[in-house]
Amino acid sequence: MGMVHRFNGRGYLVGPAGLGLSPNRTDIKSLGLVKRHAADEALQSRSSWERIYNIIEADVAGCIVFGQYRIVETEMARHFKVSRTVVRDVLGRLHERGLVRKNQSSHWVAGPLTAKTIKDHFTLRRPLEPEALISAAPNINPGMLADLLRQLQALEQSEGARQADDLEDIEMKLIDMCVLSASNDKLTELIRNNLLQLGAAGRLLRRLGLPEDQSVITELRLVAELLTRNVVKAAAAMLDAHLDAAAKRTVAQMKIVSIIPGPSATADYLNRMVE
Repeated sequence: MGMVHRFNGRGYLVGPAGLGLSPNRTDIKSLGLVKRHAADEALQSRSSWERIYNIIEADVAGCIVFGQYRIVETEMARHFKVSRTVVRDVLGRLHERGLVRKNQSSHWVAGPLTAKTIKDHFTLRRPLEPEALISAAPNINPGMLADLLRQLQALEQSEGARQADDLEDIEMKLIDMCVLSASNDKLTELIRNNLLQLGAAGRLLRRLGLPEDQSVITELRLVAELLTRNVVKAAAAMLDAHLDAAAKRTVAQMKIVSIIPGPSATADYLNRMVE
């Protein structure tokens, strides 16, 4: 037990939860392993969807705040010169991340991402994550937590591009270490799934150039600092306050985005749906 654990991404990490471990994404083909033919074909398919996944995620995330879009599988396959199987692999992973879904006609659709959607996600976060933090506290590695606190303190003193680049990574590391290491698997799975679309929304807002609020870093630093002092309930209360403030900040940003004209052009496999 405890040899592998889930994290805020696809698959599993080797090692126990709560250590702040990061995935080592190495191409398995570079390891010199002898592979069966069927396994090699599967790896080639994986390589194909990985090659295009980030592009498609960015295309989808970049438009859902402006409305609802249908994703046309045949056009996507033609656009990227891949098979329908590869396209379905990508769409399946986007579905896992909460970015796309199938409508009543079994068409893949994305969006709309609205202020109400954001509020709904944060409404789930506030009762769940502080309780998970309290549950996870005994599992947190003190040395890893101290290192995370030092990173947050350094980030608090930095400015500009470095903050924007580092904040998402450090925030997810705090959630992974201090929330998702709770022993209740059902609770952590619910939290993880709820975070997926919020993560996509955050990346979209940063891509649009909306500035980060300095208080985000201070709030996260206070959560980590209280945990290092073993004041767990105070840390949970601080996390709840952070989530309340984060919800208001994100909704305010969504209101700014709502007055920005939609994209004049999107990928040819994304068709705007009339609402």
